[in-house]
Amino acid sequence: MIRAALILGLAAALLGCAGFGRSPHRAERKRLDASPQHQGRKFKNPEPMYINAWGVLGGTPRGIQDKPEAPLPVVPRTRDEFDTPPKSGLRATWLGHSSVLLELHGIKVLTDPHWGPRSSPFRRLGPKRWYAPPLPLDQVPAVDAVLISHDHYDHLDHTTIRRIAAWDTRFIVPLGVGGHLQRWGVPAERITEVDWWEEVTLGPVRVACLPARHASGRRVSTRDRTLWAGYALVGPQHRVYVSGDTGLFPAMERIGAEYGPFDLTMIEVGQYNEAWPDWHLGPEQAVLAHLMVRGEALLPVHWGLFRLAPHGWTAPIERVHAKAAELGVTVATPRPGESIEMRTLGDTQRWWPKLRWQDASEQPIRATKAGDKRDRMDTEALFERFAPPQ
Repeated sequence: MIRAALILGLAAALLGCAGFGRSPHRAERKRLDASPQHQGRKFKNPEPMYINAWGVLGGTPRGIQDKPEAPLPVVPRTRDEFDTPPKSGLRATWLGHSSVLLELHGIKVLTDPHWGPRSSPFRRLGPKRWYAPPLPLDQVPAVDAVLISHDHYDHLDHTTIRRIAAWDTRFIVPLGVGGHLQRWGVPAERITEVDWWEEVTLGPVRVACLPARHASGRRVSTRDRTLWAGYALVGPQHRVYVSGDTGLFPAMERIGAEYGPFDLTMIEVGQYNEAWPDWHLGPEQAVLAHLMVRGEALLPVHWGLFRLAPHGWTAPIERVHAKAAELGVTVATPRPGESIEMRTLGDTQRWWPKLRWQDASEQPIRATKAGDKRDRMDTEALFERFAPPQ
């Protein structure tokens, strides 16, 4: 994934295209400079991240299928299916990768919408999606907000933003990301930029911007010029955690203490590799993150649509299920386009094929403490500390 991002970013910088957005203007930098996360014209994680530059060049192991060879059981959806509010007050419809239509106490929120043909600033270059969007963009019901976690291509798709720029909705984005949206036609007055721990309101729901351990940038020269984030959505009865892209970090415990417990966590589980253990959680650490933020049910995201890392395409969900079963954690596995509610979580069933996949012993993902590959987090102790009683 990182190798692809570097290649696409370099190509974008050399060729020039609207797909890589724009950097914050001088007038916009004042707020960025005031952020505790902003140092030396860039945003930084409290815990530095390790990356093995040579490891990025590795490919998928032989015998591992890294993309589907047959059509997936996508559930086609239309707008009128969302006219009736969820009886439980909380419903999530997974649309592939990190795109979710979330309904919470009468509020509709769309996370990291990606309706484009590729995870790329180009039409004919970059990872191609595996299936058409289950819910066509012209069938998406009116949403109260579009929530963006960061500006990487698989989370901020310029072709999608151009198509929804005229929507009468609010765009909630991390610091600096608003410049991209403005270039693609979204009026500045409908963009709300937020820093970590800041909150905005959507009717009865509080939306808190939360820390994540990741990076940003749509080309090499703009890396980390914008912020990356997760979110908490806190309603009168239900709470939802959206991880965004992240590695494991200590403040997840604070997130759980201040905004949890969460009825539902939407946590990224795929696109991992030993070469970048701090950039993405990996399946087992996704379950750990779910426990650290005090989640009740886990909806795995960031898998099942693009090939962005050299692992089996079913490995993320297989490994999550294995670890969750060991700890008694509830995991929802909807098909692309399928909705889940708290009262129907047990109705989701296995829909992906049985393929060879590498488990945690073959491809371990364990975050470092401060970007030092020799100093790894003691995840065994963390699992023991946060695991629910059996």
